[in-house]
Amino acid sequence: MTKRALAIRHVHFEDLGSFRPALETLGYRIGYREAGLDSFADPALMDADLLVVLGGPIGACEEASYPFLSDEIAVIERRLAARRPTIGICLGAQLMARALGARVYPGGVKEIGYGRLTYTLEGEQVLAPVAEAGAAVLHWHGDTFDLPAGAVRLASNAHYENQAFALGDFALATQFHIEATAAGLERWFIGHTLEIATTPGVDVPALRAQAAQEGPALEAAAGETLKQWLRVGAPA
Repeated sequence: MTKRALAIRHVHFEDLGSFRPALETLGYRIGYREAGLDSFADPALMDADLLVVLGGPIGACEEASYPFLSDEIAVIERRLAARRPTIGICLGAQLMARALGARVYPGGVKEIGYGRLTYTLEGEQVLAPVAEAGAAVLHWHGDTFDLPAGAVRLASNAHYENQAFALGDFALATQFHIEATAAGLERWFIGHTLEIATTPGVDVPALRAQAAQEGPALEAAAGETLKQWLRVGAPA
């Protein structure tokens, strides 16, 4: 039977990236649900074999401006309680942390650009292809979160202790953009133009050069990491 993967998308240009060909290789049927437009009452969000909660420029605690966040967090909470395979990326990771009762808050440093991580023993296993390749990952965030109760820290860097966590064998959250592709970032450079322009030390030519140098290794390793997690980590 064909498995189904759904992704919650907050802005159109932050999509599944390198995860898409990996999922297609494994025979998943892929669909998107658009935050702010599609209903989170859709039963497919619970029924999907995999849910990926993607990134976006809003904050995970901004329900006053974006009321749909309450319903989105509730869906994530139900999936995690049911041990349904769920992955969160950047904003998605923060929403998973909130759904698990952890605090999400502004960090002391805005990270935009590629950088390497330090992995825990668990991280070296769960994120093995990225860790073993020594691949730089894409950071694009200013908020962070506490490690949820029961979760295992997978990776850190000099600025943020919690860069990734896992919960059991069914939940994976990365504060960094493991799914980003160098080609896809060209749309990010347009969509995030104001943030780039107002962040000291960050500019499009430098980000583009980083993407050209670091992107291919991350794309290859990220796809393998997802395939490994789906085959070994996530329950059938």
